[in-house]
Amino acid sequence: MDKLMSMKVFAAVARCGSFSAAAAELKISRAMASKHIGQLENSLNVRLLNRTTRHLSLTEVGKAYQEKVAAILTEIEETEISVTRLHAEPRGKLKILAPPSFGSFHLARAFSEYQERYPDVMIEMILADRAPDLFEEEGIDLAIYLGNLEDSTLIARKLASTRIVVCGAPDYFTKKGTPGTLADLANHNCLTLSYRQNVLSEWKFIIDGKETTLHPKGNLMANTADPLRIAAIQGCGLIQLPTYMVGLDIRSGELVPVLREYEPEELPIYAVYIHRKHLSTKVRTFVDFMYEHFQPTPYWDSWIKKKPSAS
Repeated sequence: MDKLMSMKVFAAVARCGSFSAAAAELKISRAMASKHIGQLENSLNVRLLNRTTRHLSLTEVGKAYQEKVAAILTEIEETEISVTRLHAEPRGKLKILAPPSFGSFHLARAFSEYQERYPDVMIEMILADRAPDLFEEEGIDLAIYLGNLEDSTLIARKLASTRIVVCGAPDYFTKKGTPGTLADLANHNCLTLSYRQNVLSEWKFIIDGKETTLHPKGNLMANTADPLRIAAIQGCGLIQLPTYMVGLDIRSGELVPVLREYEPEELPIYAVYIHRKHLSTKVRTFVDFMYEHFQPTPYWDSWIKKKPSAS
């Protein structure tokens, strides 16, 4: 049998969770799908799937093989599409899911330039602070995700990264002084996020190579970061936020970063989309455009010099 086709059948079965659904997706019979998996397991001399009358699941070897197969199929797909996409212009609605602040600050800034290049694309942006579940979100073409992505069924391309910094307004530091150590935060008004009731806000730092969590105190909490940013610019206190939110304020001098030697690890920023047999040119061109837009250093980090080392 065609080994490549067997790999496609395996990827579909693993994604759909059943032979019937995979067979329908690939327009082959259920018996043919089962035959492909059987011959694939025989050729590899391993069991890829655990089968019962009611349940289908990947074995440990099957999970590892799924990741490799997904990468191979993606590479093949991208090679084929790269040959044909020169003859197909992107068009239609592009529906994007993004975190509210990132979408407002950065995607909206880029839309006009993208649409100058591709005027036949209409963009709809959904702003929500949640992990992308593109199988459940009907009509979502791609999502912007901050942080490490664990869902291996999705394709993720890293667009940029963002640092996490503590900062405040110059007037605040003139009145209250500048913290030099993490212990000094106890003497400062820290404006914090509160996503859930009775859950203490957390600020993370790196000390001697290890992550440390503090629970700073202050007179303002909010369930979104935007009011904290505005309050900090007005001199109300200190904030710890990603530089994609405060980097332009730091560059303009409205905010000043402190305690940089204790910064936590950077957060990756991904464009995430479902692996499909024919990825649309509107998705591909937008992801390529955003990658170029943020490289080699995202503009929100243009103020950053070499990060100090913690003593």
